[in-house]
Amino acid sequence: MLKLSAFGIEALSAVTEQTMVARITTNPAYPKPLRDKEMLLVQGGLPDSLPEGFKAYFIVDNGKLSLPKNLDIPNVFLLPEDQYYLSDGDVVKFDPERKVLRTLYRRKAKQNGLLVTERCNNYCLMCSQPPRDIDDSYIVQELLQAIPLMGKDNVEVGITGGEPTLLGDDLIKLLESLKRHIPQTAVHILSNGRNFKDITLAQKIAAVAHPDLMIGIPVYSDIANLHDYVVQAEGAFDETIKGILNLKRCGVKVEIRVVIHKQTYQRLPQLAEFLARNLLFVDHVALMGLEMMGFTKANIDDLWIDPADYQPQLVEAVETLARFKMNVSVYNHQLCLLDKRLWPYNKKSISDWKNEYMPECEPCLKKEQCGGFFSSANFRYSENIQACFV
Repeated sequence: MLKLSAFGIEALSAVTEQTMVARITTNPAYPKPLRDKEMLLVQGGLPDSLPEGFKAYFIVDNGKLSLPKNLDIPNVFLLPEDQYYLSDGDVVKFDPERKVLRTLYRRKAKQNGLLVTERCNNYCLMCSQPPRDIDDSYIVQELLQAIPLMGKDNVEVGITGGEPTLLGDDLIKLLESLKRHIPQTAVHILSNGRNFKDITLAQKIAAVAHPDLMIGIPVYSDIANLHDYVVQAEGAFDETIKGILNLKRCGVKVEIRVVIHKQTYQRLPQLAEFLARNLLFVDHVALMGLEMMGFTKANIDDLWIDPADYQPQLVEAVETLARFKMNVSVYNHQLCLLDKRLWPYNKKSISDWKNEYMPECEPCLKKEQCGGFFSSANFRYSENIQACFV
């Protein structure tokens, strides 16, 4: 698991910069007029002199050098070992005062996630990013600095929260920036869909005309009060369905997301029937395993069910959706637990920086095709995990 944040960054020279968003380069000969948006990553220890003009300098200590206590050039810092994965093209946010470094974008990753707010109008039982009622509007401004620095070769950028639609017009600004700077990169927004009950917001999203945009929205049950219970918000089901209808009316692609746990697994077949009869026009349905983060740990007794135990319901749901020609996938599951009828629908969906495998998986011949585990799965995972040899 990669650590996207590091704390206690050691300064090796005077600090003259405040919070900065910049791109990593290992090229000391980077054109001088462009260096003010770059941080120089110095590998192999500290050289006799550093080229001037970079936003900051991160030194990779090879363990053999005696680093000087003072340098004439400002903003030189020692890079922690758990950040050695940083490379050319990565975009980071660095706060020298708090000594915190956070990776916003990794060029080598197929998918990058942008957390745009921690605020939310749901309070889901299994939320992996528990909401906070705070003013975090500064995040958007930092991302608007970061997006122009991102590479053009990523497959997808995800926008997540919290609830991104709470940003209002700032969400539109982010989408416009993504379209302007990296239009060939797909954008996937995770939203509870409720605020799209106001068709004006759906119209604004559509008006951006991003060439590859999809909004992932959860529907946890065909019964309104069960969905509302899972998201801990009365009336959420009706608002969510209305939001989906408004988005599709405006021509925006929509994905339905269903997290499977003890509260949702029994009615998976009925939910599939509901989707096929009422929301046949959505663009994708993802049936997802549980992530052991945030509120999931606190509510584990109400949520945990071994995936091996809900295979009959999952098979019936997938077969119903497929029979109606809906685009359906199974996310966040391990092949050894899935009924083999589901293998063609299984996708490796867990972000690479938090995707791991258990010791039982070591001899498995299907690891490359398997969804693997969230790094948090050590907290609880199926006792039925076993290596596949055929």
